[in-house]
Amino acid sequence: MALIFNLLWFILGGGFFACLFWLLCGLLLCITVIGIPFGIAAFRIASFAAFPFGKELIDARKIGEIRIPTTGLANFLWIILAGLWLAIGHVLAAIALFVTIIGIPFALAHIKLAQVSFAPLGKRIVSKDVSKAANLRAANDNLDKRFKK
Repeated sequence: MALIFNLLWFILGGGFFACLFWLLCGLLLCITVIGIPFGIAAFRIASFAAFPFGKELIDARKIGEIRIPTTGLANFLWIILAGLWLAIGHVLAAIALFVTIIGIPFALAHIKLAQVSFAPLGKRIVSKDVSKAANLRAANDNLDKRFKK
């Protein structure tokens, strides 16, 4: 089902244009040294914008990656300069699509894009199965820590 929704989204829902936009933004951001982390995030968003169904956004630490200490500061800058406005745009598009019954799946895709556009640094896009397993493992680790005290 995710394949069908992804194809419909890519062809009819604007996934192609969203992906192209984010790829171009990523290239522009990578021109400067300071913009490289943001460019990499834009490339990540591009892959998610093309095919958002069947995928979820999770914290990179949940899948065993080490988070760079300045990720919080970089996300703060991203939120102020671009993330808030991008997320608002996706939420408004989702509201407009929720009005039509046929647009509900596309509206859900816009909600996912709002999440990834808001603060993409330190996050990874994974399949739903990996997300469930990572969240379950993180919850088990959290419980283990609480009971060991």
